[in-house]
Amino acid sequence: MAVSTYIVDKDGNQIDASTATVPANRDFRGAWSLSGSVISEDLTKAKEIFADKVREARTPLLAALDTDFMKAQETSADTTQIVADKQALRDAPTAGDAATSIAELKAAWPAACGDSPYA
Repeated sequence: MAVSTYIVDKDGNQIDASTATVPANRDFRGAWSLSGSVISEDLTKAKEIFADKVREARTPLLAALDTDFMKAQETSADTTQIVADKQALRDAPTAGDAATSIAELKAAWPAACGDSPYA
């Protein structure tokens, strides 16, 4: 008895994996959209996934900056750069908003969030 593997897209549609044309990578697997036997990546959904990944990456960075800010306040040190760095991290989830392709979206990873998972 042969076992079939099915691929399910973002809308719940499914297809036998052996008959599907699948994207080269799975970075935005949650954004896959099925059209016949071709699976493409829905850019709008990919942007949501991208923003969530950015939020995940920035969480520990914001926490570290919060600590730095508190230490700077205790010593009356200048907090200007810390405030700017925190704002850059707050703005980071919108970095991919202007992307018009998956390649542009991957390239839009904000430097403030460290190494890109899409490199």
